[in-house]
Amino acid sequence: MAIKDGDFVRVNFTGKIKENDEVFDTTYDEIAQEAEIFDENKTYKPIPIVVGGNHLLPAIEKEIVGLEAGERKTVEVDSDNGFGPRDPKAIQLIPMKEFKKQGMTPYPGMRIQAEGGEGRILTVNGGRVKVDFNHPLAGKDLIYDVEVTEIIEDNEEKIKSMIELHYSNPNVDLEKTEISIEDGVVDIQLDEMAKFDQQSYMDITFARFRIAKDIWENIEEVTKVNFVDAFEKREESDDEEDEE
Repeated sequence: MAIKDGDFVRVNFTGKIKENDEVFDTTYDEIAQEAEIFDENKTYKPIPIVVGGNHLLPAIEKEIVGLEAGERKTVEVDSDNGFGPRDPKAIQLIPMKEFKKQGMTPYPGMRIQAEGGEGRILTVNGGRVKVDFNHPLAGKDLIYDVEVTEIIEDNEEKIKSMIELHYSNPNVDLEKTEISIEDGVVDIQLDEMAKFDQQSYMDITFARFRIAKDIWENIEEVTKVNFVDAFEKREESDDEEDEE
């Protein structure tokens, strides 16, 4: 079955910089280790996306259309369709005193977070620090090796795949997540660990909105998505009563 826009699929990919073949991202742990970009906090496996949902670069998702499960494709993405050209205005000089206020000692190569986004320190010269707020891949032509591993057809599995994609809490157990679909309404009750998520309220709310939006835009019969947070009284065991 050929993939079309709006399909839920799982894909593996490896992204490389075209000019030097340097791997900057991958879903394969062995490739990540070989490229010395392995992150022990990351799970390396095929990721779920909605084709046309801008979960990957649009240029990549466009090339996935027409493939079938198990097929691979190499996609070249020029900088204009990747992370854009480098912007000289995104390179800023920041007074050293601003770093001192934060108790930071800046050095070349250091990555920082600021209101303008994430930046990389280029130079430290006296009382000024030059920071590049361009995306690390800005101005780079890229190559992606993409493999479609699965086309997801069951609606409940589609919903779980979007929870997996957007909900960053690694302790959420999708097997314990309860989903019901009735009369165009989806009720989602995440497993117990999701109730103790350490993310900010705004981050959790935004993640839930993205999940809901991907569901109602791409599952035709769905018009509403509810997240249900239920807390149940636990009955005390005999052992707990004895301890008291």
